[in-house]
Amino acid sequence: MPRNRREEILLAALDVFGERGYTGASIAAVAERVGLSQQGVLHYFPSKDRLLAEVLRLRDERGLDVIALGNSGGTITLDTISAIIDYNRERRGIVQSFTVLSAESVLDDHPAAGFFRARYSESRAWLADLVRAECGDDLPGGVTPEQAAPLLLAVMDGLQQQWLLSPDDVDMPGLFRAFLALLRANATPPGDSGGDGDGT
Repeated sequence: MPRNRREEILLAALDVFGERGYTGASIAAVAERVGLSQQGVLHYFPSKDRLLAEVLRLRDERGLDVIALGNSGGTITLDTISAIIDYNRERRGIVQSFTVLSAESVLDDHPAAGFFRARYSESRAWLADLVRAECGDDLPGGVTPEQAAPLLLAVMDGLQQQWLLSPDDVDMPGLFRAFLALLRANATPPGDSGGDGDGT
């Protein structure tokens, strides 16, 4: 349950943006969802752009909360990302909002463009480091960690979109784990001599 009125507005806005996109959503629609006037919403968030920025921040915070559900001790691994994708099956509204807003952000002058540009840039950087730490530099097909990072993001986002359209047909976490298995095939993590070469 929302902890306060401000969070209640953000969660309502998350739903409205997910249903209508940023351009189709309105402060009035958010206000109606929480039983406030438009001025009541604007008291907490002075503009629609500011509301969007806070919604996106909330979405990322909620997404990273799942790290605490595992036994990773707060360390993000490729398996942690699988756990986040698994967890996202129970958060359709948040996944829908992210998918709609990220696609819409490619439009000229969209207020979320800067957020998503920075988010993807940062994600590519830390994912490349993560892949290198877990799989080394010798990936299948001669792919580098820097190439694997945007591929991982593309798989995650593409699976989310397909799952939203056909949830009974697309096993989002299972397919992501299958992609990780391809990425890890014959990989040699740094510091691993690779054993005796016979896979044992």
